[in-house]
Amino acid sequence: MVHIGNSWDEVLKGEFDQEYYLQLREFLKVEYGSRIIYPDMYDIFNALKYTPYEKVRAVILGQDPYHEPGQAHGLCFSVQKGVQPPPSLVNIFKELQADLGIAPPSHGCLESWAKNGVLLLNTVLTVRAHAAHSHKGKGWEIFTDHVIQKLNERQEPMVFILWGKPAKAKAQLITNPNHAIITGAHPSPLSAHYGFWGGRYFSRANEFLAAHGQEPIDWRIPE
Repeated sequence: MVHIGNSWDEVLKGEFDQEYYLQLREFLKVEYGSRIIYPDMYDIFNALKYTPYEKVRAVILGQDPYHEPGQAHGLCFSVQKGVQPPPSLVNIFKELQADLGIAPPSHGCLESWAKNGVLLLNTVLTVRAHAAHSHKGKGWEIFTDHVIQKLNERQEPMVFILWGKPAKAKAQLITNPNHAIITGAHPSPLSAHYGFWGGRYFSRANEFLAAHGQEPIDWRIPE
């Protein structure tokens, strides 16, 4: 079964034995065996692998993975070095620069954020090539609901940054008054003008963390 390799294994104990996940697993076996699916099956849980439960200080919640070749690697909005940053990520970098004056890096890899306490989670963790939302409604939403609920139970303050409708729908799961929720439109060029720009997500997250005795996030991305 799934082995994350850090504290998430204990936090999610029993999750991968639940009926919904067993059905999802069978679906994924068929999909990975007969179609091109992203990300690589060994990268599906990278968001959890890079950011242990107790290290999470902020959560950025996306939709489903990038669905073009070479893009998705298990961290929402991130692509590995050498891959052209997709338009959504370009817009995130523009907003980061407008907010904190951090110039866009020459690549689109957000691993530094993940290692810095930012859980880069999608609401759905797999997708068919060239087919956005193709794994929607297959069980991933239940799994990511449970991840959010487990984070909600934690008492240390953290910030949830929810971009787009699928991410915003998770807000109802975040009931602990210790945590902050910051929402915005999805950074995709199709929707960014509906309320993504000017959200100051990064500085607002750090202001909240600092005000509640937590270490702010270093949003700089090394080359």
